[in-house]
Amino acid sequence: MHEIGIRSGKKRAFDLALALLLAVPAAVACAVAAILIWRDDRASPLFVQTRLGRDGRPFRLVKLRTMRVGTGDLPSHEAARSNITSSGAMMRRTKLDELPQLWNVIRGEMSFVGPRPGLPSQRELAESRRRHGVDRLLPGITGVSQVAGLDMSTPERLAEMDATYAGSWSLIRDMRLLVRTALGGGRGDAAKL
Repeated sequence: MHEIGIRSGKKRAFDLALALLLAVPAAVACAVAAILIWRDDRASPLFVQTRLGRDGRPFRLVKLRTMRVGTGDLPSHEAARSNITSSGAMMRRTKLDELPQLWNVIRGEMSFVGPRPGLPSQRELAESRRRHGVDRLLPGITGVSQVAGLDMSTPERLAEMDATYAGSWSLIRDMRLLVRTALGGGRGDAAKL
C-alpha cells in the first residue's frame, strides 16, 4: 500500500509540474481559439460538462467549445457532423480543445494520462469500468484507449483497454503516451469531423 502511495505521489507531482509549465502557453492558445469560437457560434468559448472521475465521483470538466450551442450532453460518437463548428473540427483534430483541462489537472480532478472521463448518462461504460477496476483511476486528458483509436462507442472493449493502464505507474510510459498523442496518435474521438 505504501508503494502505491509513492507512485501516486510521483504521478501527481509530474502532472502538476507539467500543467504549471504549460499553463501560460495554453492560456495564449486558448485566447486565440476563443476568438475563433466566438466568430463561429457567438457563444462562450468554454464548455463545462459534468463527467465521472475517480470512483465515479462527478466533476466539472472544462474544454474549448467545439459543438454548436444546444447540442446537448452527447458522447462524441453520437454527435452529427452538423453539430461541430468549423473551428471546432480543427480544434478536435489538433486536440487544442483539451487545453483548458489543465485546470482540471491542477485541481487534482484529472491526470495527463488515464481513462477519458465518461458522462453520467453512459451507464454501460461506468459499469464496465467498475468491473475492470478502471473507475479507481484518475481520468486523463489522453490514455491508452485514445492512442489505440478506441472511443466510447464500445464500452466493454474500452474498459478492457483502459484496465491495461491500471498496473504500476511509469513516467516513461506516460511520456510515451503523451508524445504519441501529440504526434496524432490520440484518435479516440469518434465525432464525425
